[in-house]
Amino acid sequence: MERCVTRTSAWPGPGEGTGPSSNLVVRSSTMVVGRSASTILRLASVIAGSSHPGDIERVFAYDAGNMASDSTTSSLRWRLESDAPDSLFPTEALVERHVGTGEYRGLEFYEVAAKRVINEVPAASRMPFSYTINAYRGCSHACVWCFARPTHQYLGLNTGEDFDRKIVVKVNAVERVRSEVASPKWSGAHIAMGTNTDPYQKAEGKYHLTRGIVGVLGEARNPFSILTKSTLVLRDLDVLTAAAARTEVRLNLSIGTLDRKVWRLTEPGTPPPDKRVEAVRRINDAGIPCGVLIAPIVPGLSDSPDQLRAVVDACVGAGAESISAIPLHLRPGVREHYLAWLEANRPDLLPLYEQRFTGRNGPRSYQPKAVAEALSAQVLGMVRDAERRAGGRRRAHVVDSGDGDRRRILAEQGIADPTPPPDVSPAPPQQLGLDI
Repeated sequence: MERCVTRTSAWPGPGEGTGPSSNLVVRSSTMVVGRSASTILRLASVIAGSSHPGDIERVFAYDAGNMASDSTTSSLRWRLESDAPDSLFPTEALVERHVGTGEYRGLEFYEVAAKRVINEVPAASRMPFSYTINAYRGCSHACVWCFARPTHQYLGLNTGEDFDRKIVVKVNAVERVRSEVASPKWSGAHIAMGTNTDPYQKAEGKYHLTRGIVGVLGEARNPFSILTKSTLVLRDLDVLTAAAARTEVRLNLSIGTLDRKVWRLTEPGTPPPDKRVEAVRRINDAGIPCGVLIAPIVPGLSDSPDQLRAVVDACVGAGAESISAIPLHLRPGVREHYLAWLEANRPDLLPLYEQRFTGRNGPRSYQPKAVAEALSAQVLGMVRDAERRAGGRRRAHVVDSGDGDRRRILAEQGIADPTPPPDVSPAPPQQLGLDI
């Protein structure tokens, strides 16, 4: 086994303090000390990082064949969680950077050791779940509207190509989840996965973290849900069905369109949408409830009646447990990225977006409520019509998404605690704010 010593120096960025909320500049220098045929990256030891400047040494066993050379140095800004109180990410320590080869060519993997992986969701977010797990940051699905893009800015990376290609991997996620659910302090609450970036994106084929986490949660009888756009979830039907025999498990696939041209243009890193429909069928046939979020429905690209009907007919035919229609939203950071993309690819649609995403006081994140109400009613009618034509008795639960109440919408899709958390101070209604 090779011994790889990673020595990390951390110090405050320019003009910043030294406390736990500081922006740290992290520089990692790695050198191979021995030789081995080991092919498994394993964390041998972590001497916990401090909240103050200083040197931290971490020792790992790893496959040196994945490295371009025996010595690498990388540098980027690493923001501690307390700098972004609304984020769902734990404090992490930069470990290693790997350049993808073969089927992972074009991707870079930043492997980090997370201090915790089960993240508590702030009550003010008004989500119907209290805890999430996100084993990856960034997403190779490369969906042009992905709401999570701005989170890469916390790391000094950009929201465009960096988000699509530079993937942060919490390599100790499985071990951390096992430890955290075994803690006497853990309540056994429902855990939602896929609420930020996709747990079954391409990196999962390399690291198998989601598979390991599903196994741990099943063993612990801890309820969980998964939202994904990937057919890679079918690889894990064995561990998912085993978990479902022990606890509450719910899956949802996001399928915004079956239009191949629109799919290739807007979410080029995802599996073909018709393959996702087949995944819905197979998951439900395996006895695991699986619904569909028709999301996002994109103005001028995927919102025609014929396009919506094609998705609805396919999902009803696949036995989707529930179906909801989610219109596109563009929050700050994502809006700028998406509109720049639109100008380059479909400039003819810019006037429509100016109309939909501009309010009395300037830019707005959500389309008019009337748009959401119309889409929700339209999809409901299409689902019932498809069921009548199919001649079956089964009726999918159609989620009314017209009011944009994200807590209720997600709860009805099964992405929720079995018992909702205590209510918090009233907040203005908001439409769904997930990467779907």
